[in-house]
Amino acid sequence: MDIEALKREVARIRWFHRMDLGHGIVTPGENSTQQTLTRLGFPDSFAGLTVLDVGAWDGFYSFEAERRGAVRVLATDHFCWSGAGWGTKQGFELARRVLNSRVEDRDIDVLDLSPESVGVFDVVLFTGVLYHMRHPLLALERVASVTGRWLILETALDMLWSRRPALAFYPKDDLNRDWTNWFAPNLAALEAMLRTVGFQTIKLISNYSLPVRIARAAKWKLEGRGGFLRTVGQGRAVVHAWR
Repeated sequence: MDIEALKREVARIRWFHRMDLGHGIVTPGENSTQQTLTRLGFPDSFAGLTVLDVGAWDGFYSFEAERRGAVRVLATDHFCWSGAGWGTKQGFELARRVLNSRVEDRDIDVLDLSPESVGVFDVVLFTGVLYHMRHPLLALERVASVTGRWLILETALDMLWSRRPALAFYPKDDLNRDWTNWFAPNLAALEAMLRTVGFQTIKLISNYSLPVRIARAAKWKLEGRGGFLRTVGQGRAVVHAWR
């Protein structure tokens, strides 16, 4: 492999996932994937399991599931691969080739997922996607329909001060100056939505603590990215759910 040529290929792509391609090359992604991976609570092994990665983008979590022994991994995306966002499929395709991966791919929207369109998988990864959905409950319904056993979900949260199920609606770029963010639930709403679409057992794996949220709110206020009190009520969480 021509390492210098590979470096040039990597440099031509705008990456979202930071991942190690080997040969001393780490993609300059905007997302610190190793930190998120620590929060996700992946098992040490996916041996014998099939995995669907919904909203795969550059494919870091797809390739990680394969590395941990999944017998089949299907990466799906639409918005980041061929939609209106700035992402492309180039990072995924380059990483798959360099990693000599057998991860499959399918360009399909979340709302088009069904057992007929993609099949049913033992494990479904749904990370960093829910709050980008204009129809979040419908999106969860579609995801549930292709989940055979176990869902690993990571999402933004809001209205954490409320014990009642509630979702915050972002009609513009109210969340992190990103116009693709639409809704974020609080924990009560997230659990209720998951139960509504058929998940029986739900476990909170990780959640931003109050001190972390306060520190982030102070930083964002200094950067002009949001009011302090509102931002304290926002966070992120990882939930595992089983049928």
